[in-house]
Amino acid sequence: MAAERRGKAETLALRQRLLSASCRLFYPEEPIKMVRAGGQYMYDEQGARYTDCINNVAHVGHCHPLVVQAAHEQNQVLNTNSRYLHDNIVDYAQRLASTLPEKLCVFYFLNSGSEANDLALRLARRYTGHWDVVVLDHAYHGHLSSLIDISPYKFRDLDGQKEWVHVAPLPDTFRGPYREDHPNPAAAYASEVGRVVDRAQQAGRKIAAFFAESLPSVGGQIVPPTGYFPEAARHIRRAGGLFVADEIQVGFGRVGKHFWAFQLQGDDFVPDIVTMGKSIGNGHPLACVATTQAVARAFEATGVEYFNTFGGSPVSCAVGLAVLDVLEKEQLQAHASHVGSFLLELLRQQKARHPIIGDIRGVGLFVGVDLIKDEATRTPATEEAAYLVSRLKESYILLSTDGPGRNVLKFKPPMCFSLDNAQQVVMKLDAILTDMEEKVRSCKTLRLQAQGCP
Repeated sequence: MAAERRGKAETLALRQRLLSASCRLFYPEEPIKMVRAGGQYMYDEQGARYTDCINNVAHVGHCHPLVVQAAHEQNQVLNTNSRYLHDNIVDYAQRLASTLPEKLCVFYFLNSGSEANDLALRLARRYTGHWDVVVLDHAYHGHLSSLIDISPYKFRDLDGQKEWVHVAPLPDTFRGPYREDHPNPAAAYASEVGRVVDRAQQAGRKIAAFFAESLPSVGGQIVPPTGYFPEAARHIRRAGGLFVADEIQVGFGRVGKHFWAFQLQGDDFVPDIVTMGKSIGNGHPLACVATTQAVARAFEATGVEYFNTFGGSPVSCAVGLAVLDVLEKEQLQAHASHVGSFLLELLRQQKARHPIIGDIRGVGLFVGVDLIKDEATRTPATEEAAYLVSRLKESYILLSTDGPGRNVLKFKPPMCFSLDNAQQVVMKLDAILTDMEEKVRSCKTLRLQAQGCP
């Protein structure tokens, strides 16, 4: 039977038989069978159209015709590894270099964000001669064994924390120890990094790197206070370590104000290594590590060749160049700023209407809605968030949750997400929240009546 004619139930049965149960589906109670997509929309086997609010991999839009065309045309001519001279790889490296601080001028091409972060770890260890890593609480940096070890989001459910991993508090000004009323949360959270470094050194440990997502996503769509990275980097560098900015979720203009999210921390702040993935290839398996000449030379001094069979292939680099072309031609960075500001304002209006919304945070098309049970305690509204996501799916809107309490609605849509999309999604969010509140009031009334209250 042709795959496109297979019914959803049969596809699900085959998946359950042939794939591991650990490879989970969205909406497991009633999964969606997607058959095509375009722009910010996805379509199921019945032709129903869903507005995609979470797919930051399809950065410039699902199946963007210029990106598809670039891959197709290059595939017809040559696709081989990077051991042969080819213009695409140097053209692409040159284009990427033009978006970054001058210091970050050496590039390695890979297939995934996980590979990029693994290489960044190797680079840092080779350059510093140290082994240990400082990470943020609730961080996730990839699925390779080396990265599970530095991802509290994962290792706390597995083998626990290794002695060479040191965890600093997430710079969350809504839930963390230093909140929105603190006079200088950036300095306070950076001081925590300093204390982590001091404790490690007192135990005889040596810091190779500090890994930080420029905007922690799994941690709950966090926007670190401005000035935090430069101060944290100062503590790391005095210990001989490097600062690794993980831009896999948030790079390539998503934040609107800048091309890279680490640039939100100030013009003078420059990481030692930047890792890229997901949006870099718009769905094509492409990733990159950018670093300095000094770090690259230290890695080269080992005499061990770095080689990646598919990384930097002519097709991958053609795709990467096409993504940059689309970002520029369609002015998607400015678009992200405009639409993101509109979305944030609409959501702030909802916060004033619905007590369950504890916090609205974000920049550009990276936005989080933190749902709470109680304003005083800020207890995560985990069940309510899951219910809301399910109801939105019934309205053909794809949204998901993140954060330690799985209570933060996350918006990371394709960059072509429009003002109309933002308005429609927030209107539906308002309607569902209003309905939820009415049901809660009805239940309270029934309970009081049952107790004999008027």
